[in-house]
Amino acid sequence: MNSLDQQVLHQLASWLEAGKQCWLCTITDTFGSSPRPIGSLLVCNQDGLHCGSLSGGCVEDHLRESLFKGELAKTAPAHMRYGVAVEDVLKLGLPCGGSMQVLIEPILPAEASFYRTLSDKVGRRELVQREVNIHSGDCSMRDLARYHPLQLQADTLLHCYGPSFQLLLIGAVQVAWYLADMAQALDYEVEICDPRKELIDNSPPVKARLVSAMPDDWLRSKIVDQQTAVIALCHDPRIDDMALMEALERDAFYIGAMGSDRTSAKRRERLLALDISAEKIDRLHAPVGLALGSKTPPEIAIAILAELTQLRSRLSVSHSGNL
Repeated sequence: MNSLDQQVLHQLASWLEAGKQCWLCTITDTFGSSPRPIGSLLVCNQDGLHCGSLSGGCVEDHLRESLFKGELAKTAPAHMRYGVAVEDVLKLGLPCGGSMQVLIEPILPAEASFYRTLSDKVGRRELVQREVNIHSGDCSMRDLARYHPLQLQADTLLHCYGPSFQLLLIGAVQVAWYLADMAQALDYEVEICDPRKELIDNSPPVKARLVSAMPDDWLRSKIVDQQTAVIALCHDPRIDDMALMEALERDAFYIGAMGSDRTSAKRRERLLALDISAEKIDRLHAPVGLALGSKTPPEIAIAILAELTQLRSRLSVSHSGNL
């Protein structure tokens, strides 16, 4: 499964290779309620086809109409704000009080090679930053080690494409395989660690990095920050507890452990006995995931990703100041 960014960039590269004039549209800022977050992409071509989403419909229709009439971004990028006036809110269907700022870049078929390279890199789940002069439209790209949110600095747009969050899983078990595959579509970079080398060596094909190591040592080697979720899935306290002791000392936005209410209560008792403070243990999501009545491994994976999505949304609102 591809991320939304990769779908848009792949389609852009394909249209350019077919000789089509295109426009790449990026949300660079939002105010109040907004249907889509900063960094969302839309591409449309000279034939009226489009891929991606900015608002769910109305802004896209207005943009395409303006582009085809030659009213904006004919030869250079244009910045547009939607939803500022009451009539915009009513006409374009934006939530009341919300608005967004969109950068529209005209892109010619001669730039096909640049965007094919960008698309291929994102398709390989590499982190790439595109730098755009918002007046001239000149672009460059560079590889990154860590994800950075979109930035608009004076005359320059800096936009990072690729996995924006990392999901660190403890345990080469069935739930981990489903989680790894599903999380790819939600822009997670996934790694799975298990000290039991035979489980790593006999794992099914999965789009995740597999590591055979002690989980606490492995976590100490990682950058664990507010873009990181750590989840223990082993059901073996000799493995899970070691990972959780390390994770609870780090700045992950989510730390979870699989198990029943009874198992989770016993885990908390063990962690307290290991001198982990009650305040830190309160950060632990256990049982892991939303209470959806999940029983099977894919259902459990869905419940976990649902909770991660919910918390990511709150985190994004908290950081942006939107209500």
